[in-house]
This record gives sequence, structure tokens and C-alpha cells, in this order.
Amino acid sequence: MKVCGFTIIRNATKLDYPIVEAIRSILPVCDELIVAVGKSEDNTLEVVRAIDPAKIRIIETLWDDRQRQGGRVLAMETDKAFAAVPTDADWCFYIQADEVLHEKYHQVVREAMERFLPDRRVEGLLFNYRHFYGSYDYVGASWKWYRREIRIIRNDKNIFSYRDAQGFRKRPNEKLKVRLIDAEIFHYGWVREPKAMRRKQEAFSQLYHDDQWMEQNIPKAEEFDYGEIDSLERFEGTHPKVMGDRIRRLNWKFDHDLSKNRLEVRERLKRWASRLLLGYRVGEYRNYKLLK
Repeated sequence: MKVCGFTIIRNATKLDYPIVEAIRSILPVCDELIVAVGKSEDNTLEVVRAIDPAKIRIIETLWDDRQRQGGRVLAMETDKAFAAVPTDADWCFYIQADEVLHEKYHQVVREAMERFLPDRRVEGLLFNYRHFYGSYDYVGASWKWYRREIRIIRNDKNIFSYRDAQGFRKRPNEKLKVRLIDAEIFHYGWVREPKAMRRKQEAFSQLYHDDQWMEQNIPKAEEFDYGEIDSLERFEGTHPKVMGDRIRRLNWKFDHDLSKNRLEVRERLKRWASRLLLGYRVGEYRNYKLLK
């Protein structure tokens, strides 16, 4: 069984993406890894080159910044990286630049790929998600955060990155048939020093909206306001080891009063209905077909 990882990145240093940690987190379960590095305004290319030259192959790309509807350019770049995966790879492990796999799941992931490799019905593997917010001590508790997503797919070039690269589909436009595995992706996209988070929010929003929308909807501020959040929980577990240095460099403080958690009426009703349906999440976004 051969496994090839793939990812995309641009302006990692400028926007404080943990791309080094993301790549290193999946390297132990990959035989090689493709990184599509977009033309950047910083030293992103040099940073990626220094990670592991023996296992990482870089393709340099140019993002089409005219594609500003729904984050389409992110899917286009992801497709470039996937297209570069060699034909002899069986499974392809996609990781985004702010996602990290905990080392405790390495064996689980390898065993799942081996187990489901002969079953051609299985087109992808589904991971649970934990979304950190504000600091490394809090995770999102509302159902607005997506609970699961596909991160391992077969090396089938009929598969493509869907919408803004959150997940995948198969041509012409079919949801992938997947198995849920007992592994979790840690998402750190909302953990940055407040000024860096403000820069990231602006740059990210430009991938989705035109200048007029940006002018009307992005607040004029130097720092991101982490206080505008509905519901969080304290994180009681351990972070991936690759995140150790980044966490030790934390230079801001974020505290959330859990007693002030609030959920919209709509979500409270959904939770009530889900309890009646024995755990089925009413209205949950599912871009996949879960095999039993």
C-alpha cells in the first residue's frame, strides 16, 4: 500500500499558518507528500523546502485571484496538488494548512487504510473534527462547526475538490462513499495572535467576496475580536507534539466565561429534535455517503 499526502499553501508566514506542523503531522503515515506552493509575498517556499526534502515534492503554482466566488480558487489549487499525486499511490491524504493530525492516530489511520483498501466501495475515509478558537485552551461547542469531513481519498482522478476545498466529490457531481474512522483532525484556523487573525480574516475573505462586499462587511480594526462567539468548551486533552513549539510561543491571552455561552433558538430546537432521533443531527452538513 502506498500513501501520498497533498496540500496547498500561500503566504504561510505572513498569515501565520501552521503549515510546517500540518505537514509534519501526516508525514509518518505517508510515503511522500505533494505541496502546491502558490506564489507568495514571504518565505513560504523556503519554509516548505526545509521540512523534509526526501519525502516532500513541491509544485509551484500561481493562484487565480479573479476567482473570488465561494473560495473557488482553493479548490482549484487543491486539484492541482491532487493531479500531481503519482499513479502508483493507493490512498491520498489531504491536509489543510491549519489542520493537524495527533500522533496518537497514526496507527489508527494506517490500519484503516489497509483494512478498507480491498473494499472498492470505500472511496474515502471520514475524520472527526475538533475546532480550536481564540487560544489552544478552547474548542467550539455549537453545531455551526462542521463535525466531520473527508481527508483521505482513493487515487481516483474522477475525484475533485468540492466548492472551497472543504471536501471532495466524484464526477459528474456525486458524494463519495466513505467510512468513518476513529481519528480526529485538530483545526487551528481560529487560533492566532489577534492582529495576525485580523490579517488572516481579511486575506481569507478576499478569496470569497468582491471589494464592495469587503468594504461593507469587514470591520475596520487592527485586531480580531474573539469575544464574538456563541459557545465554547475547555479543551482537556493533549495537543499534537508537533504543535509544542508553536503553543509555547503563544504571546496573547484569551479567556472565555463559559457561563456566558449562548446558543441560537434554532440550534436549541435542533438539539432537542436530535435527542428524540437518538443522536441524528438534524440539518447537519454532510458532503458524503456514510457506509455502514
